[in-house]
Order: sequence, then structure tokens, then C-alpha cells
Amino acid sequence: MTTSEEQSQDRGQVRTRVHVFRDDALGDLDAVGLAAAIRRGEVSPAEAARDAAARVRDADALLDAVQVRLDEPAHHGGGGAFAGVPTFVKDNTDYAGLPTGHGSAAFVPRPARRHAPFTRQLLSTGVTVLGKTRLPEFGFSPSTEFEEGPPVRNPWNTAHSAGGSSGGSAALVAAGAVPVAHANDGGGSIRIPAAACGLVGLKPTRGRVVPNAQGRQLPIDVVVDGVVSRTVRDSAAFLAAAELHHRNPKLPALGLVERPGERRLRIGLLVDSPNGVRTDEATRAAVTDTARRLERLGHTVTPVELNIDPRFTEDFLNYWGLLSFLIGATGRTMGAEFDRHRMDGLSRGLRATYAANWRRTPGVLRRLKRTREAYAAAFRGLDLILSPVLAHTTPPLGHLSPSVPYATLIERILAYVAFTPVNNVVGTPSISIPAASTTADGLPVGVMFSGRPGAERTLLDLAFELEAEQGFPGITDA
Repeated sequence: MTTSEEQSQDRGQVRTRVHVFRDDALGDLDAVGLAAAIRRGEVSPAEAARDAAARVRDADALLDAVQVRLDEPAHHGGGGAFAGVPTFVKDNTDYAGLPTGHGSAAFVPRPARRHAPFTRQLLSTGVTVLGKTRLPEFGFSPSTEFEEGPPVRNPWNTAHSAGGSSGGSAALVAAGAVPVAHANDGGGSIRIPAAACGLVGLKPTRGRVVPNAQGRQLPIDVVVDGVVSRTVRDSAAFLAAAELHHRNPKLPALGLVERPGERRLRIGLLVDSPNGVRTDEATRAAVTDTARRLERLGHTVTPVELNIDPRFTEDFLNYWGLLSFLIGATGRTMGAEFDRHRMDGLSRGLRATYAANWRRTPGVLRRLKRTREAYAAAFRGLDLILSPVLAHTTPPLGHLSPSVPYATLIERILAYVAFTPVNNVVGTPSISIPAASTTADGLPVGVMFSGRPGAERTLLDLAFELEAEQGFPGITDA
């Protein structure tokens, strides 16, 4: 394990950067590279799993990213694109034989009887599962923190949040413990931790992968599964392999995207959030620098407005509250001893928000569904929209803790998560990729591209081009 320590200028606080890249079976290979080495016989799946398990133990000692580890790696074999590649499943998704805890202390989880549908799709790629990663309670928070127990720490700077809700997965991938890990996104939960941890995080179009077991029961299915990765080609290879397991005939076929696209694109530039939140200077600089890079590459970049209903933020918050209310009402299906009073402060506050506003539900749902009209209007004459992922860089741990009084906490969350939820409501794809440089204090910044339904190929074409043009900052560079 490699760490580096530097003194904070403002608080005198020691901050640690953590990574576990070393000269073993994994080296610095991404998932595509490791799978190729396994196919060539240079590395065996057992060696890859053994060395990944050792890396996970070292990284987790400082990052607290793992919920549960399997006693023995589960090799799922076959000839999938990721055959033999070690990975983790996020702990809100069933993996047979392991408990699914949803990050909550409100119940004692039981071992799952069978794999969730998406788990089966993930396993169809040939991965080796090492265990499950931590998430904030029921995935509600954009930071993987808890009222009790340690938070998941950001490997770029352990004093900061790794994002959420797929924070455990992102921390392990960014630190080099595994090349790729499962994530899912109901309001930004793939893209937020990708941005916080310097990773690639693609939220697919609704229906691109098998329906999420929880999301398909909702009035508006905002949840979709995917992965976080260190390279564009890993995210592209995952989607291509997943399509072999499940192909949605309502969407254009994706196939394997392997290189930058040749078509020059018309790209809209959105720097500040439609809900009025102003982007911080470091994030603004990353987005505008990306726009200049795009213009140098021959793309056309023009300002764009996303004229969504001004009540969108309040409506999405009420919808999020509905989800917490439903969990509180039906939680005994997770375990007979489920106690909604033991849900954390954020979950309780969301539930109370909905209870106070439940009569507005029909209007909330109607307005949220109409968001697709404003989204489509913004894309007239455009191929993609470039924006921040988040309104500011990843905050110090504690800023978004569920122990913070709810009124303060929700104000902070809404000032942070100001861009990502629109894609969840509309069901459209978007991708977070690292900006070309880190902040002055060494934190990564994510920039986001969003597209029309089914536009994953265009997103990947452009992400490949930006990655090839200048590369992404690496955690080992400092």
C-alpha cells in the first residue's frame, strides 16, 4: 500500500492519499487489460482474485469501503468480456448467500436466496465477485456516511467524501483495489462518486440494462445499474457485454465502442444549475476548460438553457421523500425486526417531508414526467450537453453526515447535487469523466455529458476522444 501525507493549509489537518497499485497480477491494468492477460494465460483468475483480495484488505484498512467479503472469491467463469476480473457488488443488490443491508441500521439483513436480475447480468460478463461495497442508508445521500460507524473515505484525500451512493465501489476502484465495480444511480449515484474519486461513471438510458429490482416498482423508475471504472473502455466493454445478456429492442443497439468517434458534435454548455445553484470556481474552471478543449478538437460548443419547471428541485425532493416513506411503511419485508425509527436522520427527514406534503403527489408526479419535454427542447440542434456533475468539489467528511440537522443537511445536499437528478427523471444517459486536471489541493473534478435516450455510443465516442487527447489525472501521479 502506498500513502502520501500533506499538511492542509487551512486546518493544519493531515490528509492522506491512498492507493494499492503494485507489481502483482493486477499491476496497473484496467478490466479490459486484465481480462486480456487472463485470456492469454499470463495471469490466472485465481492469481487475480488472490492479489485483488490482498489489495482490498490494505485499502479497506484506511477507506472503510467494504461491507462484506466472501470467504472465497466466487469465480463465475465462462467466456465473458471480464472473465476472471475481480469486482464487488453494491450492498443494495442481492447476491445469493450474502445479506443485503442497504447501508441501514434499521434491520438485520438476511442472506439473499437468489441473485437479483442485474446481478445475473453482471455475472454474465465473467467477473469474480469478492464481496459487497458500502453505501449510505438506502442510497439517499450523495456521501457515504453514517450516524454510527466510519464513513467511506476518498482515496485521493481521506479527509474528504468519496461521494454516494456508490461510494464504497468508487473508493475501491480509485484506489486500485479492483479495476471495476458495480454501482447504481437513482439521482446521481454512479456519477457523483465517479466525479469525487476521479473515475468514469456512465448512467445508462432507462431500460438499457435489466430493470432494477427496486426501481421498477416506483411511479417513476429513476434507478439504473452500471459500473464505475478507471477507463472509458472498461465502461464501454461492460455495456457491450451486458447487452449480450439483455438487449432492449426499444433502444438502438450499442455494441462495443472501442475508440473516439469521427463525427464532430454540436454540444450545449450549461455551467450553472437550472435550479439557481451557482457552480464553484474550481468546477466552473474544469467545465469551461473542457469546452475549450472540445472546440480545439473541432466540436461546436454553444451555451444552452434547460428550462425545467422551477418546482423541479422541490418536486424531486418530495419524490425522494416518497421513497423513504415507502421504505418505512414496507420495511418489514426486509426483516421482521425492521424499525423505521432507527432509520438515519436523512431518511427520517425525507419521510417527514413527504408526510407533510403527500397531498401534492399527483402534481409532483405529473410535473416530473413533463420534465422530458423541457429536456427534449434543450436538445434541439444539439447532440450532447456539457455540464458539471456537481455544483462544487467533494466536501470534507462531516459536511453531509446524516448526523447534521435535517434542515441544514438538505440545504447542503441541494446546493451540491444540482445537475444529476434530471437524467434520472427523464431516463436519459449521462457520463461523468474526470477533468484534465485536479484542483489546487489535489482533488479530482468530474464533468458531465448528457444525451438523448439511447445515446450511449455518442457519449462513449466523445469520452474516448477526451481521454485520448489528454488523459485523466491518476491517483499515482502525485
